Amino acid sequence: MSLPYFLADDPASGVLTGAEAKHAHVKRIEPGEHIMLIDGQGFTALTRVTSVTPSRVDGVVEKQTRVPQPSPRVTVVQAVPKGERAELAVDLAVQGGADAIVPWISHRTISRWPANKQAKQVEKWRTQALSSAKQARRAWVPEVREPVTTNQLSALLRGAKDERRGDEGHASALVLHEDATDSIRDVDFAALGGDIWLIVGPEGGIGDDELEVLGAHPVKLGPEVLRTASAAFAGLCAIGALTARW
Repeated sequence: MSLPYFLADDPASGVLTGAEAKHAHVKRIEPGEHIMLIDGQGFTALTRVTSVTPSRVDGVVEKQTRVPQPSPRVTVVQAVPKGERAELAVDLAVQGGADAIVPWISHRTISRWPANKQAKQVEKWRTQALSSAKQARRAWVPEVREPVTTNQLSALLRGAKDERRGDEGHASALVLHEDATDSIRDVDFAALGGDIWLIVGPEGGIGDDELEVLGAHPVKLGPEVLRTASAAFAGLCAIGALTARW
């Protein structure tokens, strides 16, 4: 059985405080048990617990590890789904290995985030990403960025720099599209040579005008049409199997 993961300010100290300590207490972690402390940036500390209170957990660090970030790095651009499907989409994307998630307010997005509620919605996504990362036993907690419109997303893709080659231009962006003629299995990921952006559209689909603005490569996963909440997970699994990520 894998160890429970907890986010710590300083995993090497063997100490948990705040909400994570309370979580450990609720989970009935007891002295003598082992837990894994992470910083969310690849550092892990195998820790033997010595004391537990609702506000603090102390332990002895027995092993420290630096987990490399998966390569190629995949950023999921997720059109905001309706209601509870939004957090499900984040949960599945994190389980699938997303390295970053960008909420996208596309032209056909049904669930609009008013300006006065955006911060609250983004915080919900970040809370879900952390919870899902711990559940998936990930040393890296995916970053959830600020929401973007289609034009802002286009600018992000144009400005994305391929760190391996050091050139500017559109990032290696794939958009999942039911009418695409190319399969994701036919993508030459080795030739792309850098970070990947995986774009998932809304329930209403992505219009041709948006595809042109984004400059992304349309691909399909298979004959089935997936829900927007599960599409990123399926795409990430395909990328994991077709690259060196897995």
